[in-house]
Amino acid sequence: MNALDYLSLALVAVALFFFIAGTLGLLRFPDLYCRLHALTKADNVGLGFLVLALMLQAENWQEVFKLGLIWVLVLVASTTACFLIAHEAYRRGRPLWSRSTS
Repeated sequence: MNALDYLSLALVAVALFFFIAGTLGLLRFPDLYCRLHALTKADNVGLGFLVLALMLQAENWQEVFKLGLIWVLVLVASTTACFLIAHEAYRRGRPLWSRSTS
């Protein structure tokens, strides 16, 4: 294994940490809004590290571009989905966590 392989492995480990943190946030946070925030933020960062690790292993620039494009599209899609879910929950009167400051 060369240095790029070790760096890719380290980036995958960092991505795994963020994916686990997002999953724990989904399971442990008190309300829908906190859970959505934890899940989308952590998963987007985790996916970014994973894509970066894959980019280091790519054979050519077309693969690097495609991986970057996939990451951007997932960022846009997850942000939009999170907003739509939170907006609809707020519109229907879904309460915030009782100890929330807002």
